[in-house]
Amino acid sequence: MRQTATEGGHGPVDFVSDAPRPGSPDVVWRHGVGSARRRRNGGEPPIQVHHYDEHTVILRQSKSLSYEAPFLYLLFGNERALLLDTGATAEPERFPLRATVDGLVEEWLRAHPREGYELVVAHSHGHGDHVAADPQFEGRAGTTVVPREAAAVREFFGLGAERPDDALPFDLGGRVLEVLWTPGHHEAAVTLYDPWTGVLLTGDTVLPGRLFAFDAEAFLASMDRLVDFAAARPVSHVLGCHVEMTRRPGRDYPIGADYQPRERGLSLGAGHLTAVRDAVAAAAGSPGVHRHPDFVLYLQPGEREFGRLLRRGRTHKALRKLLGR
Repeated sequence: MRQTATEGGHGPVDFVSDAPRPGSPDVVWRHGVGSARRRRNGGEPPIQVHHYDEHTVILRQSKSLSYEAPFLYLLFGNERALLLDTGATAEPERFPLRATVDGLVEEWLRAHPREGYELVVAHSHGHGDHVAADPQFEGRAGTTVVPREAAAVREFFGLGAERPDDALPFDLGGRVLEVLWTPGHHEAAVTLYDPWTGVLLTGDTVLPGRLFAFDAEAFLASMDRLVDFAAARPVSHVLGCHVEMTRRPGRDYPIGADYQPRERGLSLGAGHLTAVRDAVAAAAGSPGVHRHPDFVLYLQPGEREFGRLLRRGRTHKALRKLLGR
């Protein structure tokens, strides 16, 4: 691991001592443009940016662009930065992710100047709302875009099928993440742990919203892995890629909702990992929808479950239109 002094007398950032360091994921996100009155008051930017700390950035795509409103994560190390996920919209004119990331990298490098700084673009998993803006980074100097397919993800992070329980290091330059293979929602799903912040990045596997366990057996095995992993490490926050729950326990927003004024906060705790694991285990043999205070488990959902979800979404959209909201 290279730990050389940087230009201007700046040495490498110490990402080890006194870790995990506190930061804040708490922010009031702007939840969709909503009514004409809210649009006149400025709506919302295509990307909202929140600094968890000096070296960790949480980005959220606007609900005015995609109801999915996925969260993206940018982590800086001494030699490279990691962008986890690229959102649900491809066009840079509508969703200027590359320009936003470039600006954040330039800002970080002004405070921590060094040459040859790299960027890795990877994904929590390969669903379309997490990979759409990948083409914006094609041709960017010093940049590696990890393909979305499971085999490519395994090869890049060194995740061997013979020892799936192992967490493997991924070094950003003194900031050494741990990567776990966590399929079940998607065959290429990974979870990243950052010892510097104590944050566990769980993608769509664990989040305050709808948890789609398409492969129940793999999902349960991944949750067992995460519970055991978190028990051996300090976990400050469990951060997924969406917020779909309201502040009312057990109540989620309809699919397609582009305005969530009373949504639950993004952050979950290590105890939620156990809660999800136990919910999956308890529901074994009972595919369908299982509601819990901070998440809704869709265990091997079929046409009936998706039909109900979509009908509720259409009803919500029609009502919003009728009320002019």
